[in-house]
Amino acid sequence: MTSTTLPPSEQSGGIAFRTQGQGEPLVLLHGVGMQSAAWLPQIAALSATHRVIALDLPGHGGSAPLPPGSGLPDYVAWLYAALTALGTGPVNLAGHSMGALIAGGFAATHPDMLRRVALLNGVYCRNEQARAAVIARAELIASGSFDLETPLTRWFDDSAEEITARDQVAGWLSEVDRGGYGTAYAAFARGDATYADRYPNITCPFLALTGDGDLNSSPAMSQAMAAAVQDGQALVIDGHRHMVNLTAPEAVNAALSDWLARPTQETADDQQ
Repeated sequence: MTSTTLPPSEQSGGIAFRTQGQGEPLVLLHGVGMQSAAWLPQIAALSATHRVIALDLPGHGGSAPLPPGSGLPDYVAWLYAALTALGTGPVNLAGHSMGALIAGGFAATHPDMLRRVALLNGVYCRNEQARAAVIARAELIASGSFDLETPLTRWFDDSAEEITARDQVAGWLSEVDRGGYGTAYAAFARGDATYADRYPNITCPFLALTGDGDLNSSPAMSQAMAAAVQDGQALVIDGHRHMVNLTAPEAVNAALSDWLARPTQETADDQQ
């Protein structure tokens, strides 16, 4: 696996990423507080058939942060600049949590740059109570508060099977740049409906996947997203919560492989 950082450009600061494999590009976007290493189980499996590119989001891993106050559209614009700098052409795009919000916004605004899009543990049109709670957390983070245990308790159960994943995630959260984390979390808290009214315009093969125990990125949200687009599928993995790509990697890898095999409009036209 190659780890690389693109030099700063007029459109963005330095962009760090991991890449492995050859073929049609698959771009992976992690969640708030994580880094590209959170996709290691998927990189290992899916690089057998695709050129996998896992990006560090702004202010995470080795990527330069966006300015404080940046919203979800700024992260979508950052992704456009990153893919342009990488010269990928149209990509398959999968995002987790905050990465799912970015991926959904990108699918709604840059359809010509996409083959397929998958949203893992994505949020969509929170109710008023949930929105108020997550905005309150964002405001605490902006004030300098950093609570490691609350998200870990929400994302993992106490089974032996999840200890390794929990420890990995705790390490990434401990290492994250606090400013980059705060900016991304504020965009995450306020971005759940930013592009929702444009989802019906998404025509590429669309997968919304979550765990049945993820209360904040709920099965109902995944089902609503899949119903809103033109070629949507929802998948719920039983017995798992928010970090489903780490706690159920084989099931997630199989779902992503099936999604990558779904025909695009381009392949359908070629077969006629």
